[in-house]
Order: sequence, then structure tokens, then C-alpha cells
Amino acid sequence: MEYLMVLVISSSIKFATSVLSNDVPQAPVPIPKEKLLVLTVATEETDGFLRFMRSADYFNYTVKVLGMGEVWKGGDVGRSIGGGQKVRLLKNAMEALADQEDLVVLSVDSYDLIFAGGPEEILRKFQQANHKVLFAAEGLVWPDKQLADKYPLVRTGKRYLNSGGIIGYAPYINRIVSQWNLHDNDDDQLFYTKIYLDPLQRESLNMTLDHKCQIFQNLNGAVDEVLLKFGTDRVRVRNTAYDSLPVVVHGNGNTKMYLNYLANYVPNAWNYEHGCSHCDDDVVDFSQLKVGEYPNVLVGVFIEQPTPFLPEFFQRLLTLDYPKDKLKLFVHNNEVYHEKHIQRFWEENKNVLNSFKVVGPEENLSQGEARNMAMDLCRQDATCDYYFSIDSDVMLTNRQTLKLLIEQNRKIIGPLVTRHGKLWSNFWGALSLDGYYARSEDYVDIVQRKRVGVWNIPYMAHVYLVKGSALRNELKERNYFVLEKLDPDMALCRNARDMGVFMYITNRHEFGRLISTANYNISHYNNDLWQIFENPVDWKEKYIHSNYTRIFTDNYLEQPCPDVFWFAVFSEKACDELVEEMEHYGSWSGGKHQDKRIAGGYETVPTDDIHMKQIGFEKEWLHFIREFISPVTLKVFSGYYTKGYALMNFVVKYTPERQAYLRPHHDSSTFTINIALNNKGIDFQGGGCRFHRYNCSIESPRKGWSFMHPGRLTHLHEGLPTTGGTRYIAVSFIDP
Repeated sequence: MEYLMVLVISSSIKFATSVLSNDVPQAPVPIPKEKLLVLTVATEETDGFLRFMRSADYFNYTVKVLGMGEVWKGGDVGRSIGGGQKVRLLKNAMEALADQEDLVVLSVDSYDLIFAGGPEEILRKFQQANHKVLFAAEGLVWPDKQLADKYPLVRTGKRYLNSGGIIGYAPYINRIVSQWNLHDNDDDQLFYTKIYLDPLQRESLNMTLDHKCQIFQNLNGAVDEVLLKFGTDRVRVRNTAYDSLPVVVHGNGNTKMYLNYLANYVPNAWNYEHGCSHCDDDVVDFSQLKVGEYPNVLVGVFIEQPTPFLPEFFQRLLTLDYPKDKLKLFVHNNEVYHEKHIQRFWEENKNVLNSFKVVGPEENLSQGEARNMAMDLCRQDATCDYYFSIDSDVMLTNRQTLKLLIEQNRKIIGPLVTRHGKLWSNFWGALSLDGYYARSEDYVDIVQRKRVGVWNIPYMAHVYLVKGSALRNELKERNYFVLEKLDPDMALCRNARDMGVFMYITNRHEFGRLISTANYNISHYNNDLWQIFENPVDWKEKYIHSNYTRIFTDNYLEQPCPDVFWFAVFSEKACDELVEEMEHYGSWSGGKHQDKRIAGGYETVPTDDIHMKQIGFEKEWLHFIREFISPVTLKVFSGYYTKGYALMNFVVKYTPERQAYLRPHHDSSTFTINIALNNKGIDFQGGGCRFHRYNCSIESPRKGWSFMHPGRLTHLHEGLPTTGGTRYIAVSFIDP
């Protein structure tokens, strides 16, 4: 807008001056957009080419593609010299256009280039340049640095020619390319450079460079000059060095990943007002498919280290909303510890899935080899439509995940999953120069879902979907997960980038989370119990009663006796595993008065118990009290703020043979919790608790429910006799 205002003011001054001199100059007649023809070379429809065409279609450019279907013989122009084939193809095309004097030809690359503005803008800027031919410019000399001193000096702007963008009148473009008599693998930029550096040709062909990036923005060497400018209708790339809005953005050299980042927004992919504008383009519509027509999916599961909540992981996988006869399962398990979990899952579901293959630790496969094996199974199976890779540390909470990924119709796409409460996720928004993590400007907004869409990214891990057709075409090589000094995921992403296959992450929905495996200790009997710190969300889902939150929303608790409150806190799984842990430890105290575990060594009212401290669970138990008991305390004992601390935390075992009851006593606490760990009438008979002062008894304890009552002075109580079986309770004397 500032640029247009300057033009308007400048034009007004010239007009006023002309009026005074009675000499009114005529403004040049704008070139009609119909007189602009875009010529580009592409021998195959890569992801980059399709993106280029989408940007061209958005602005209604007339584009003619040269060389489609030809074998590329122009060398690897991304890493070395080459590209002569592009000049040959352009030369052939220009022979039929050479006599069209009013035709403006725009010759651009396509795989690594997008349009940020329309034909009218590019033609206006070309007219303002007042030359017959305009080349893109850059700040780096390529391919022959010895030619640098031969370039004309410029006071400001880029000095050196880049052949990725040329605009000019057809006869003049033809005169340039008609000089080509080299080979397809010779360098196109060197060819154009030598013509431009010839003073006679530069003058006769009326050539110049787009020094200040009015039309062409080459990113190589200029990334720091470029930023995104968000508008209401579309997003522009702005060059801050020259305050220009380039029309053509070219990710030349090693800036292709940065172009991918820019193209997540430019020209109309995403903005603040409308969000993602292309996320629903060319999608797979499941509503038009019968269940029997759903794509076949091979699911590759990778267990590479001891992983908490693995049974829950498999259960979530099984509950995906997708026909099980359309799923084949490949599991690579590198941990002997998890063989029991896989065996149990297989026994329960062997008749549910289409097929089930397990490669265990005895095969001694590396991660890369195992992932190659799984991908090969899909690659070699013509009926495999998609390959879905998922690591065991991914908890998918969205049952629609597989459908949602398939719907987006990308060659490689992953769902965004993050570590709870952290910015750690399964993708990188940018890479450093050495190929490792770098934070993109939009990374935090994407992770926190402040920007929602489908994002082209350079690296992903943990969970992603790959089209079977891509595995059999662009990614047909068999060793994508193995590259020297790179982990398997980095190797795959590096190979995909080198092949020009775009990788996407979607955060259009909540998909799930990454769990932490870093400090998973498997020396216990039920190891997940100890995960309350590392993976609090998964711990809560597994071990806290499903009705716990209703205490606060629906007042879901009872008061069977004065100041005695009864509420659901533990899941059945928590109760079972805590009992199993204690029985596995096995050293029950026997209900003796002499007890070295407590201060003074003497227990007045002893129980047959095991302390949480004995099994190394006291720190976790106290955290459980603070997180899940303290909020209930504040609700029922209004105004009392507990410290959530207890010296005595233990599991009691009542049996008729050892200790059947507990005589009347006061607890050495401000308040006490007493959680029933098994079922009356099933696991034991009898039991319960009687409060003497109120002559009130609770004789039907519910598994997973806790009593909460004051400890000192008012609530003298006794444990009623267990008449059969074994009763377990978990007890804490809180705020002693």
C-alpha cells in the first residue's frame, strides 16, 4: 500500500508540473493480462509442481508446461551445475512465439517456486522497470564465482543474475534462448550469465536485473530479509531490505524448506481471518464409501524401549473407528518385558484383525531394519492402500484418527501429538544447518493450536500415515530408514525431502499425546503405578475412578455418618494393582505391637499391613493425596486447607486367620482416608467400620471408594470383623 501511495503522489506531482508547462505526458497503456504467458519446465508432477500450479490457478495465470513426461537429463541442479534441458525446452517453445511482439513471457522454475501476486501486478512492475528483459537477481554468484567482478556495479540491491525467473517480450526472450547450443546437463544459469555480462548484448537486448526484488524473490542468501505480511484476503512475502512485495518467490539452493514454510501461508493457504483455506480441497469423502470399500491399512507398531501403559496403547489402537478386516498389524517389539503384553493382546484379538505379525527381540533387528521391514510389507502388497506407523509412546485419544488422516489425501501426513503440558511434539517446524531441530516462527502456535490447519513440515516422528502408492513410486527404494549418523525417523524424513515428497502435520483435531518413557522403571510388579509424575494424564485415566470428577460437578458423594464422607476415587485397576504389588512384596507386618517401621518402635493399635514406603511408593502416594484427596477435603471440610502430608500410609490386610478386626481407636491424624481395595461379597465377607460416638456403621464398603473422616477426638472407630476371604484397604493418616 505504501508503494502505491508513493506512485500516486509521484504521478500527481508530475501531472501538476506538466499542466504548468502545457506538456501533459501520456501514461503507458497497461499491458493486458491476456498478453502474459507463463512458461515452466516440469518433467513430472511432483508435490512442488502441484503446489506451483495451485498458486498459479489462484491468480488465474496462463501457464504452459514444457517437458512433462520427458526423462530429466539436466543433472541435479539442487546440488551442482546443470539445468540446460530447461533452456532447450524453452528455446523450442519460443520458436513459435518469436514474432508476437506484444506478448510478455514469464519463464520460471516450478518445483520450488510459488506466486504471491497476480498477472496485473507483475506486468505493472515489469513496465515500470522499463526494459525488454528482466532477470531475477540474488546476492550470491553461481556457478562461477570468478565472474563476480564482471557484473555491473549497483548502488543498492542484488547484483547477480538468477535464471529461475525471467520476464520479457517474446522476441527478446527468443533472441536469448536461440543462442543455446549446449547439452542438457550444461548449466543454464551460466549460459544466461555470460549473455548478460556481454555489454553489447546487454544493451542490444535491453536487459537488466530485478535488483530490489520487485518481482522475483530468491530466498538463497536472503532468508533474513524476508517475512510474512498478513492481510485480510491473502498473505504476502515482504522483503524488508527493499520494502518490496515480490510476486514470485523462489526457494533456490538450500532454502526449499523455508519456501515450504512460507507456502503454508502464501498466497492464500492460511490467514488469521479465515484460517486454513485449502484443508478441505481434494479430500477423500468417506461418506461416499461403503464400509467394504474402505482403504486397506497396514499398521506398523514399534516398541523400542520399555513403555508405560502399553496395554492401554493396544486398546486404543483396537478401538479406532475403522473396520478391523481392513487392518493388518505388524509389531516390532524390542523389549522382553513387553512380550507378555503382546501375547495377551494377540490371544484376545487374533480373530479380530485381518492379520497379525510380530517380530520380537530374538530377531535382534535394529529400529531402522524393523521399520524398513514393515514398510516393505505394504510396498510389496498391491492391495495395501496405506501404511500407518505408530510408536508405542503415542496415545491416540481420537477414535477417528485413521479416517481423518486418510481424508486429507496427502502422501505423508501425521497427526499432531504433544507431551502433556509441554511444547514437545512429534514434528519440527524447521531444521538447523546441521539438519537437527530448529524452532520455526509458528511452531508454538501450531502446537498450542492457535493456528489450525495442515502444515508442510521438514521432520516428523512417532506417528504418520503414508500412501501405499507413494511407497511404490516416489519412495520405492527399500532402505529409507537407514542413513549414517541419523536415527530412523530423521533418515526417513531426509530421504523424503530429497525425493521432493512433502510431509504434513495436521492439528485440525485433537488426536492424542506423547507419553514419557525416559524414567520408566520396570523393577516393580505393576510399574505403571509409579507414573503419576511422568505421565499424569495417563495415570489418572488408568487409576482414578471414572466418576471422580462428578464429586465437584454433581456433588457425587455420600455422608453415611456425621462428618464421614464417602466418595469414588480409585479405578478397579488401581485397586487390583496396588493389592498385587503388596502381595508381591509379601512382608506383611502380622499386626504386632513392636514395629521398627515407626517412630518409637511401638504401635498401640497395630494392623497387619505393608507401608507404602516399604515398596518405594510413598512419594507417589503423597502426590496422589495432594492431587486427588486434597480437593475433596476442601469441598467437604470447608475452610480447611490440608497440607496433604502423612507419615502413616499403608495397605491393611484383614483375614479371619490373621487379623479379622481392629479394636476401637482414634487415628493420629487431622483426618483419615480409608480406601476399599476389593469387593465385599465377592472377595470377602463381613468387614466395615463403626463410629462409636454416633453409633453409625458402614458395612458395605465399595471397591475404589474412600471414607474420609476426622481422626482425633470425635471419631472413635473400629474395624468390623472380616468373617471370610481377604479384605484389603489403603489408609493414610493425613496432617498428623
